[in-house]
Amino acid sequence: MKFTLGAITLFVAGASAFSPASQSNTRTALNTATLDAPTEAKKPVVQLSRFDRLKKNYKGFQKPVQEGDVEDLTFTYDDFAIAVAETSYSFERNSIVKGQCIQYEPKGVIVDIGAKASAFLPEAEAALIQPVGSIVDDLVPLNEELEFQIISEEDENGQLMVSIRRIQYRSAWETILQMQSDDAILEAEVVSVNRGGAICLVEGLRAFLPGSHLAGKMATEELIGEKLPLKFLEVNQENNKLVVSNRKAVVETQMADLSRGDLVEGTVQALKPYGAFIEVGGMSGLLHISQISYDRIEDLEQVLQPGMAVKCMIIDHDKVNGRIALSTKTLEPSPGDMLRDSSKVFDMAEESAEKYHTKMEEERKARESAARDIVLGLGDSLDGLGDEFNGEGGSSTSSDPLADVSDSLDSLLS
Repeated sequence: MKFTLGAITLFVAGASAFSPASQSNTRTALNTATLDAPTEAKKPVVQLSRFDRLKKNYKGFQKPVQEGDVEDLTFTYDDFAIAVAETSYSFERNSIVKGQCIQYEPKGVIVDIGAKASAFLPEAEAALIQPVGSIVDDLVPLNEELEFQIISEEDENGQLMVSIRRIQYRSAWETILQMQSDDAILEAEVVSVNRGGAICLVEGLRAFLPGSHLAGKMATEELIGEKLPLKFLEVNQENNKLVVSNRKAVVETQMADLSRGDLVEGTVQALKPYGAFIEVGGMSGLLHISQISYDRIEDLEQVLQPGMAVKCMIIDHDKVNGRIALSTKTLEPSPGDMLRDSSKVFDMAEESAEKYHTKMEEERKARESAARDIVLGLGDSLDGLGDEFNGEGGSSTSSDPLADVSDSLDSLLS
């Protein structure tokens, strides 16, 4: 009986605890406790990146530093500061650095220049001369130390862009300026032709060859790929302008081997009232009307026509200006043959030139002999005069011009 009343009493007490009044009291007590407790500020939650999470979880093996290890070190912090100060890292734009190509890419090459990130060499900057159809693999080797010029600032990944072409471009201009200073003759390949002339590659740079400066050639497609001797006409690095001449180089080369009396072949280029212009190996020579034949010429067009092949003898030359004077009358077997049958003159040109040289040599020797005889004759007459003055040769005449005068005076005084 007591057990039953106790249970009822316990149940009633428990029920009262969950009554609305009790709940209100409980809420009030909790609110009071919350107000009385100190307020704590909420910290923002930092979201780690994937790399930071891996770094946090996998820091790798760290060797503990012992006291003896630090004391045994001979390289101090001061030494480290000095080493850093003496080490220069020049990765500014336009700087020249050394590095190695380590990997080919579809549009360039990855280059290790010692920076915090690998540099990139675009295919267009791989070389100054890039043959048609070549790829970047053919232009630069891997794992060889080369020089590169930095041509950009670092991007968002810290990568720099480098160039080999710009270094070669600058070196090519230095070579060209030196060749111009030396007035050298160079050899270059024709890579294209246009209406005004041809384009040649000189040390990897494009040079313009005017059509008027081609020696005996025309600016046609057949000229592409041919190597020609050239000399500079204009060199302007600021405007990137190169103008060359083939005719000037040919004239200088051939003029060095020409001399008076040489027999040359040429082509009639133009007729003038005073003669004809003959092209001889890229040079323009004048065949004066007085040097065409020993006979008088009334109509020059009846003797020579433009495009006609002729043989001439060089009678004078100007190597500085590249001019030569020519003659055909020295090749005439008989005077007037150029008017009657010019082909006969050209067929016998070698034989006639040899006879002419022999004749000139004989005349030269005759002139020298005559001059020697004159000198010897003058010597004999001078020898006689010397004998009279010296009292030699049996002459009784005294060498003293006053001897006779003194005798006369003595006779007068006596």
